[in-house]
Amino acid sequence: MNEIADHLDDGLQILFIGFNPSLRSGEVGHHYANPRNNFWRILHQSGLTPRLYDASQDGELLKLGYGFTNIVARPTRGVEDIAREEYVAGRKLLRAKLEKYRPKVACFVGKGVYTEFTRRSKVDWGFQDTVEPVVDGVREFVAPSSSGLVRMPMHEIVGIYRELSQFTEENED
Repeated sequence: MNEIADHLDDGLQILFIGFNPSLRSGEVGHHYANPRNNFWRILHQSGLTPRLYDASQDGELLKLGYGFTNIVARPTRGVEDIAREEYVAGRKLLRAKLEKYRPKVACFVGKGVYTEFTRRSKVDWGFQDTVEPVVDGVREFVAPSSSGLVRMPMHEIVGIYRELSQFTEENED
């Protein structure tokens, strides 16, 4: 089981940040590869991508200005398998990545990812109105997890991601 390579670059519109890769993603080496994960459908339905991409094409999204990373790099069956120490180390690494690459938006794929990273307990969906962002100049956005286990209706999830799509349209260089 391998860690999955981040897809990072300077000038990203959005850096999508997950908890950690699934076992399936670890097997195939691509982000959001579990067939029950709705990530790729959500991106397309929200207007973030012009077509439906497959996990095997995750590197191609760099061309659209989208990158991928996780707070913990090690693939696991679920977040309950992540050790406290991994989160501590992951927070430091993620902060360093955000400071180095400075995406316009850090999109946390799940409230738990955001609260684990920021240690903040009050979180709403969408852009965070934080007086002190974790990294200066990087907008923080909290989106629902794309896991197939999420009980929120798909149209509501897509609606939240649509805010990101509108932001990218308004901020095209």
